[in-house]
Amino acid sequence: MKLQSQLQKATLFQNLELLASQIVEGFISGIHKSPFHGFSAEFAEHKIYNSGESTKHIDWKLYAKTDKLYTKKYEEETNLRCHMILDNSASMYYPEVEKLGINNLNKIGFSVLAIAALMNVLKKQRDAVGLSVYSSSYHNYYPEKGSERHHQMLLTKLSQISNDKNPSKETKTYTYLHQIAENIKRRSLIFLFTDMFESTLDNQALFDALRHLKHNKHQVVLFHVLDKQTELNFNFDNTPKRFVDVETNSYLDLYADNVKEKYESKFSAVIEELKLKCAQYKIRYVDVDVASDFSKVINTFLVEKHKF
Repeated sequence: MKLQSQLQKATLFQNLELLASQIVEGFISGIHKSPFHGFSAEFAEHKIYNSGESTKHIDWKLYAKTDKLYTKKYEEETNLRCHMILDNSASMYYPEVEKLGINNLNKIGFSVLAIAALMNVLKKQRDAVGLSVYSSSYHNYYPEKGSERHHQMLLTKLSQISNDKNPSKETKTYTYLHQIAENIKRRSLIFLFTDMFESTLDNQALFDALRHLKHNKHQVVLFHVLDKQTELNFNFDNTPKRFVDVETNSYLDLYADNVKEKYESKFSAVIEELKLKCAQYKIRYVDVDVASDFSKVINTFLVEKHKF
């Protein structure tokens, strides 16, 4: 997905709403040239403006390009309820970046911007969105609402998270997913952004928590956020390095090539088990790379919305 030049030059989170809007606009432009062009109706369709009509929905950007007046015609309100869940633990702030930018993202930066982009789509469709944030505690719970004030409040919170210089060390995903599941009373489309790293890994407890999210017939998507270059493929130059666990501060001194093969094999097995469990519990598993664009996230939303 090619973004506008001003987006490429912008410092991320100076204006999160603007960046999210530009990402969505870039995606919409792209799908008109792809097999997914039919999804464009999810956002809006245009009709010629007739004299005497309200000017409220005139697409001024399209006017600037075509010199003709068109109005946006949105689909009827769907009453979709969508809840975003964000893992805000220390491991999500990997890799270390001096200054977050659209082409320089860590896992938390990617997740924050992806959520903001989805919120932009939901706002266009007049759907309700909520947010839960957790790490070593269940920080924030914002129920699903569709008001502009609520939307701005969530954007402010996401911006604050992206600029956090001292994230919580521990993660208690399974503990707080149970609490979040209890909070979401009405059937919703749920998106979980996490790297699935735990200071103490208990697979069964984690899978039980994921299954709990299906409570009340929720539709759940797990976005597994990774820096695939290093976390999946372990691509480090073969010089002595110290690898530090950001959540426990434990470390290993080693040459990357000495463990690369075993590491990749073990990590692939963990992912396969996660995929199988998600399939068993009818949870959509989607792997996303911080070095990629956001089309995979938005496409997933559009597909899942059609199923809802």
